[in-house]
Amino acid sequence: MKTLTLEEAKNLTFGTVLFHTIHKNSDGTAQRWKVNGKVQTLKRKPEKVKIPIKMGLYSYDYITELDLNLVTLIEPERVKK
Repeated sequence: MKTLTLEEAKNLTFGTVLFHTIHKNSDGTAQRWKVNGKVQTLKRKPEKVKIPIKMGLYSYDYITELDLNLVTLIEPERVKK
């Protein structure tokens, strides 16, 4: 499964849907996270990135460069129980 790269993360836009590679919904599909703002980068450290995300109605968080291996742009196949 292809995970998100640093360059792909820097080019994300508002509303892009990301899929978690580990966490699944109760029906076996991957959790969907939506980019909820502008991707932040530092001028002095271009390898740093901070992506605001939203999941569900009330869950907000950030993805950093350390967490890029947990998300992908391609929806993984559903896990059947």
